[in-house]
Amino acid sequence: MYQKYLTTEYPNIFFEDNKIGQLKKRLWDASEDEIQAILDDYGIPSESEMGKPGCYIQTSPRRMVINKRHKNDIVLVPIGCTEDHGIHNNSGLDTFMCSSICEAVRRKTAKAGHEVALALPPINYGGHPYHHCGMPGTVMTTERSIVDTLINVMVGLWDDGFRKIILVNNHGMDWMMESAIQEFFKRFQLPAFATVVEWHRAVREFFYPLGDERPDFISTPFVHADEAETSAALLMFPGMVDMSCVVDAQAKSFGMLDEGFYDGSVDSFHRPNKWSEAEGHRVIERFGTPEGVVGYPSRGEPRRVKRAIAAICEYLNAMVEDILAAYPAGQVPDPRKFSLRPYEEIEPCLREPLSEGWKSVHELPRRGLFVES
Repeated sequence: MYQKYLTTEYPNIFFEDNKIGQLKKRLWDASEDEIQAILDDYGIPSESEMGKPGCYIQTSPRRMVINKRHKNDIVLVPIGCTEDHGIHNNSGLDTFMCSSICEAVRRKTAKAGHEVALALPPINYGGHPYHHCGMPGTVMTTERSIVDTLINVMVGLWDDGFRKIILVNNHGMDWMMESAIQEFFKRFQLPAFATVVEWHRAVREFFYPLGDERPDFISTPFVHADEAETSAALLMFPGMVDMSCVVDAQAKSFGMLDEGFYDGSVDSFHRPNKWSEAEGHRVIERFGTPEGVVGYPSRGEPRRVKRAIAAICEYLNAMVEDILAAYPAGQVPDPRKFSLRPYEEIEPCLREPLSEGWKSVHELPRRGLFVES
């Protein structure tokens, strides 16, 4: 069947003619005043809610958590890292960015009467690609520790009744989160929904560099700690940015695969390979870009990313609404069609936690090839 597309004034930027494509096209065509109204509706910018009572599972009384879960059992889990983002930026940028976005969606869904749950970021010290090795300000952990941590977090959230889990990622380690999701299901075979949303890629069209044609878009390609990330930080938490010392820098290569082989951070050019699929064609950060920057953060200003931030908030809100429409709070995919476990084995775990007859995931027999050793 022929797929229809929604076009823009730029031939290489188009959207599918479906629910999400139409949402993105509406935001693409919106005026800057309309975009600002959307951001205002989400309460952007706002102070961090990590320590604010009632905003995260861990900052709320248990009764409040349970009462909210009975209306919405979806949980957003921000995924960040500790990483050098240039002398002008904070090393917790990734964590604070995705947390701020999740908090905005929480505020929006609260207005609708079914507030989505937030879990405090379990990954503050992330996994990193090889080329970040040896960079001061960047704290690296092993891929296995990231995967195991995420599996354990998902098990704990599922056991507490949060059986629809959205990992909202601001850091380029998608392959670790994808691995964690797959191993979670293989190891435990539980009826659930789990996904990772790398938010920049989810709205990549709004990170396409348009030069100086449109001052409400970035003008240079999105790579790292650059115009795009600095603009987002200036919008979401300007107090953590010091533009008086900003420095621009460019990556250095070994003279191969420079033209069109590998894409940038958000795959905005749809090139054959992702940036994460190779090492050895670029000088590592420690020697090539000790500034901690690849790009032009000096060009950063909040206006350039307002449309992208509005887009990811609307996208995540649409995802929450779509999941709830298919599986209202307390409902999950049919275990008889989703799990290889006998239904009578799973059924006690599906009950309200601590209710009569309920069993924890930890009481289930181990099954399958992915049994934890």
